[in-house]
Parts: sequence; C-alpha cells; structure tokens
Amino acid sequence: MESLKQRVLKDGRILDGNILKVDSFINHQIDPRLAFDIGKEFYNRFKNAEIDKILTIETSGIAFAVCAGYHFNVPVVFAKKRAGLNMSSEVYQSKVYSYTKQTCYTISVSRQFLSPGENLLIIDDFLANGQAVSGMIDIAKQAGAKIAGAGIVIEKSFQPGGEILRSLGIRVESLVIIDSLKNNKIIIREALEK
Repeated sequence: MESLKQRVLKDGRILDGNILKVDSFINHQIDPRLAFDIGKEFYNRFKNAEIDKILTIETSGIAFAVCAGYHFNVPVVFAKKRAGLNMSSEVYQSKVYSYTKQTCYTISVSRQFLSPGENLLIIDDFLANGQAVSGMIDIAKQAGAKIAGAGIVIEKSFQPGGEILRSLGIRVESLVIIDSLKNNKIIIREALEK
C-alpha cells in the first residue's frame, strides 16, 4: 500500500529497542483518510473470505478494524485489556505479552460477541513477536470460531511474529513490511501490490 509506505518513511521514527514510532498517524493521532484506505485495503485482500466479524485488540487496532468493518459491513469486536464493571463475567481470556510496554496482561472478550463457526478476520496495527495476534487466535479457538486470516498494518519481519503465525497456517496480509531499522534507517520490503 503505497500511501502507507510513504507515510511510514516520511513520519516514522526509530527508537531504541527496534521500536518504530508512528504515533503521528497510526496509534496516538490517527489520520482518518489513511485509516479508511487501510480498511478498504484489508477488504480488498480478504473480500472472498466470507468474513462474519472482525476481531482486534484495544486500543491501536480499533480504528483500522472499524474501517475494515465498514467495508465488510460486519461487526467489530475488540479484546479488552482491562475488564470494567460493566463487562460480563462470562468471557474468553488469554494472556498477552506486550513488546513495547514490556508487560504481560490478560485480554478478555465477552462470550456473547463470538459464536462457534463464525469466520473472523483479525486486525492489528503492528506485528512484531506475534503475541497480540496469538492471544486473539486463542480467544477465537475458545469460542469455536474460525480464523480467515490476520490483517496487519505494519509488520516487522526481523522479529518472529509473522513467521510464527504463517507456520501455524494463518494467512497474514501485512500492508507494509519493515525488513530493518538498523543504522537509524527504515528499510521497507518492496512487494507487488495486490
């Protein structure tokens, strides 16, 4: 996705620990037109997969999941990192380790929002070590749902997440793949547009 690639190159910043900071347009301040285009691109890549619902994790994945949900015309469910008083006690849960926050947390989805046999598309903003997506896969399996694939806004290929998910047979569609952040330079994999 050329517009996303150019935005990453223009506005992305590299921090210590192989962290790519894109908070000016992805995960703190969001560019609505870009988010809408990202949702449309996920729709184009998965439109033949008969998606029933989209599953994401709070908070950074929500905007892109909602934009994709608009194009698919399906509900979006997001796993919560903290269960509030208004959340049902009947939940699916999974443990997730956050690479950027260096902490482990439990994600939860109310059982009423996922059903056996539903075909889910997982959407997330970043794929590094694959923990968030793996946690959502675990929740989908607990619900008896099927996984059509994972749509990722930015994948860091030099970390193992993408390889792990693909080895499990998960269809991973990443809109931008970062091959390196070495020497303070963002190297994006050149790929044919789909």
